[in-house]
Amino acid sequence: MAFNPFGQLGELKKMRDQAMTMQRELQSEIVEVSKRGVYVKISGDQKLLELKSNGKSDEDIREAVNEAVKKSQEIAAKKMQSMMGGVGGLAGMLGGK
Repeated sequence: MAFNPFGQLGELKKMRDQAMTMQRELQSEIVEVSKRGVYVKISGDQKLLELKSNGKSDEDIREAVNEAVKKSQEIAAKKMQSMMGGVGGLAGMLGGK
């Protein structure tokens, strides 16, 4: 069987398109955390949308923000996992085993 670099380019374009779709989906996801009197709202792509500290300490704010970021990372990991499941064969295409 002949090596077909254009087939690989098609796969790479498909992966890029899927990554862009995932990025748009993450932008539309919203994570809200209320912890120790601090309210944090971030997008799935980890952009801070709203922060209400209500006079709380920096530590309280840091904990709430870190929890919101962790939840957004979990959402991104799930989306990435589902995307990679659909791509399959990436390692083989790139010469991996």
